[in-house]
Amino acid sequence: MTNRLRARFPKATLQDDDPGFAAWVAAVVAFIDAPRRGFGLPLDIQGTAFQQRAWRALQAIPPGTTASYAEVAKRLGNPSAARAVAQTCASNAIAVAIPCHRVVRSDGGMSGYRWGVKRKRALLERESPQPQSARLDHPKSISR
Repeated sequence: MTNRLRARFPKATLQDDDPGFAAWVAAVVAFIDAPRRGFGLPLDIQGTAFQQRAWRALQAIPPGTTASYAEVAKRLGNPSAARAVAQTCASNAIAVAIPCHRVVRSDGGMSGYRWGVKRKRALLERESPQPQSARLDHPKSISR
């Protein structure tokens, strides 16, 4: 893990036993366990202006619901940008905090996910307000 961190962030100084690190990790784990509480940590998200807007739109999708790529594009004021939204999701390096897993195809089906469709489905199931036995294969899309 340390070698991967050094390769990804070659100018960073890695230090052990940072006093605040354990609290940050606990906050991330708590968010994964209970996403409705919100993510209270600052994010350093770098991307184009469109990516920034799209990632903010994804963060506005409530836990337990989904939106299609086309719906997100419409919310951004550019209904023909569904493919650009999909590419933005694919370039998202911050899983869960920027919930690309909540974006599905227009028919409600699962599509590609940077960390695998199996993980995407598991995240959606974890967020679902329905009991596990009543969960659907294809989450419903939200509309606004």
